[in-house]
Amino acid sequence: MSIFNAGINPFKIKQTKVVPIFYTITDDYAKYAAASINSVMKHADPNRHYRIIIMYDKLNWRNRLRLRNMVTRNCAIEFHKMKYNLYMQIIVRYCAKRSGSGDFFANAVYYYRAFIARLFLQYDKGIYVDSDTILMDDIGKLYDIDLGNNVIAGRVDPKVAMVKEFVDYVEKGLDVPHTDYINSGVLLMDLKKLRKLHYITKMTDLIKKDADLVAPDQDYLNVILKGKIMHLDKAWNLQPEGENPKGAKILHFNLSKKPWYHEDVNCGEEFWNAAKGTGFYGDLMRGKERYTAADAERDAMKIKALIEKAAELSKVKKPLLKVK
Repeated sequence: MSIFNAGINPFKIKQTKVVPIFYTITDDYAKYAAASINSVMKHADPNRHYRIIIMYDKLNWRNRLRLRNMVTRNCAIEFHKMKYNLYMQIIVRYCAKRSGSGDFFANAVYYYRAFIARLFLQYDKGIYVDSDTILMDDIGKLYDIDLGNNVIAGRVDPKVAMVKEFVDYVEKGLDVPHTDYINSGVLLMDLKKLRKLHYITKMTDLIKKDADLVAPDQDYLNVILKGKIMHLDKAWNLQPEGENPKGAKILHFNLSKKPWYHEDVNCGEEFWNAAKGTGFYGDLMRGKERYTAADAERDAMKIKALIEKAAELSKVKKPLLKVK
């Protein structure tokens, strides 16, 4: 076992008694993930055991050490370096075609979550959370939700319903009702069922067709698992911009102004409270100081470009993706 993995001894606790929580990051995301991980630990049930599994490609030893130092008595951290197998090579080539275009999703890290079921056979169930989330309640309560016959659970994406172009894209381009299209930032997953469905194979088969999409990793998920998705209560993926945060269990700063850059962010104080004591607080403050008006304009243009792309792709005569 790597010296960077610390916390619960996996040989002393049955895996069925552990709540596995997955993050997918690079060095750029480590400081944001640290705040999220700290919030998981702050709200963890002291009578349960949690294992935070960080899937990464490039994560330097200093960041791993700082993350490792966050472990608590009942919350362990494990690092898993992604390997360039056949599936990963397909994804990397797909992303390379989109790099430099300002595409939000031209990075393989967005697709790592698709490997969870295949790589972690010891778990039958797991939780995936994005790095830009802050826990406001025990994540074990999410893990305890019964999926029934469904394969995954996620919240219907509120950002889609807010923008007509996104609604049209989802319904016409993906053939998914926008009221069923979920955000992939918080997922409860039945890993056994994902393995039986050969999800990663189906996703890479679609990727090889090289369809132009707005949010590829999320789009593949919704199309492949259509009809097999449970809708989570919005409290488990509440997005503060435009939503009342009362009763939130997970805050998700999705596509909005990020609290580590902007002052006037709803619930931004929750992020900074979680960031304290992580070892990354100074990095975050310096990043905020360096963030300029030009950076803010660039980020706003990316959102505008996504909307324009959705409008263009919604003009298709038949769905962009088709699962065999």
